[in-house]
Parts: sequence; C-alpha cells; structure tokens
Amino acid sequence: MSVSSRSAVAIHALTMLGRWERSLTSAEIAESLASNPVLVRRILGSLRDAGLVWSAEGRNGGWSLARPAREITLYDAYAAVETGPILSRHPHPPSAECEVGRHMQKLLEVEFQDAEQAMKERLGRTTIAHLVRQVLATEREVAQRVTS
Repeated sequence: MSVSSRSAVAIHALTMLGRWERSLTSAEIAESLASNPVLVRRILGSLRDAGLVWSAEGRNGGWSLARPAREITLYDAYAAVETGPILSRHPHPPSAECEVGRHMQKLLEVEFQDAEQAMKERLGRTTIAHLVRQVLATEREVAQRVTS
C-alpha cells in the first residue's frame, strides 16, 4: 500500500493542537480540514495509540498533544497512521524467463528502500513546532500585506 492522505490529516491535526496549545474537539479540527469529524476521530485514535495525543471526555473535553510539539516529528505522525511500505512493490513476481523481469524486484527493492529511508530521515528533521512557527510567520506576512 502506498501513502494515503492520512499522513496529511494527522500532521494538520497535530499542528492545530500545537498552535493553540489547548484541547480541541474533533469537530473543530475537522472544520479546519473541511472534513468529516468521524474520519478525524479515526486519525486521532491512531495518534493516541502512538502516544502523540490524548483525549478527555466531557464538557471541557477534547484532544491535546501528549508531548511538546518540539518533540513530535512529521515522521512520528506518518508512522502512527500509515502501514506498509511507501512505494508499491510488484503485486506478483515478474517473469523469470525475461532478463529484465528476473532482476527487477531485487533492483527496485534497493532503490525503494533507499528512497523510503531518505523520506524517513527528512520527515524526522521537521517537528510540529516548526510547522506552527511557519504558520504563524505566514499569518503575520498576510496581515502585514493587508494593513499596508
């Protein structure tokens, strides 16, 4: 299975929680995503299982970060919601009778593993706190353009 939109939803939700540093409901997060709260709750459940968020029920309930935003990487979010390799492999073995087919799986496996490792390292360098800072900086720039 290849990467789905679950990672983007998870990172968006974590960034919202890091931005406001208070509990948010799944409906509030879903509104920002222009998405369904049920889908958001499923993603948040996976993030909770990974120890990235926690939830409280009741009147003042909602979702909160379980760790500081500076300690949660984009790879943490990805790993919490995605399963399997990033790049799809052959669905069945190619022909052993073909000189390309008999070598392709082995050759692609090396390339795909290297690419997946590079992605893991890149996502591991960016934290939710970094995204929050980028959001705030972009909002300041927009506000300055509007008032100028």
